[in-house]
Amino acid sequence: MSKRPPRILTIAGSDSSGGAGIQADIKTITMLSGYAMTAITAITAQNTKGVQAAEILAPDMVRKQIASCIDDIGEDAVKIGMVGSAANAIAIEQALVDTGENIVFDPVMVATSGAPLADEETRAAFRRLMAFSTVVTPNLPELAALTGMPCDTDDSVAAAAQYLMDRHGCSVLVKGGHAEGDQVTDTLFSSEGRHASFTDDRIDTRHTHGTGCTLSAAIATLLGHGLWLEDAVRIARQFVRGALINAPGFGAGAGPLGHQAVRQNS
Repeated sequence: MSKRPPRILTIAGSDSSGGAGIQADIKTITMLSGYAMTAITAITAQNTKGVQAAEILAPDMVRKQIASCIDDIGEDAVKIGMVGSAANAIAIEQALVDTGENIVFDPVMVATSGAPLADEETRAAFRRLMAFSTVVTPNLPELAALTGMPCDTDDSVAAAAQYLMDRHGCSVLVKGGHAEGDQVTDTLFSSEGRHASFTDDRIDTRHTHGTGCTLSAAIATLLGHGLWLEDAVRIARQFVRGALINAPGFGAGAGPLGHQAVRQNS
């Protein structure tokens, strides 16, 4: 890894309880020796039991946050999470038009608690972000929603991922946590025609709040360090697993991860 910390810009919503969104991203980037910058798209009143309220920020404010970071500090990688609105997706596209590679897009649609975080218009605007992303990281329900295709067998998942790659030119990491079984398999479909599968035993825990945010932020940080995508995914998954194992047990619902315990493993 490089001696200077990679500059990682995360564009996402704020989680007041600290388990997901911007807060999880900052923890992840810091624990993986990156320098975290933020552009907040939405403010939520949220905890382990659900999202109690949310306010979407204006697109111009989102755009200005991004410009403030890039124009002065610069960036080595970008993570995009909760967008908040279709107008924000357009603003993000415009703000990142001249940005280089290493853009990770987590197409957040629903919180771990089940609360919707993207309406149909916003989901339709996701195509703008996928078009310039290095890798998109949908779970199985998100992949089905993005493609309108079934994602219930290995072949159908591969076909849906290929559809996204053909249409948008991005690599696709399909997260398999929603599938049944004692093991979890995530599959990276590369825009260069390769694919790699990563399988581990399922961790039996209710403390899964922010796993997708953490994974995508970790991938972005590792790409910023100069790792190849496949290596970044492999190490990012292990970071998430370490954080799951070390969850502090807070909250009555889907609790937060234990990011603070994983530095020694990163």
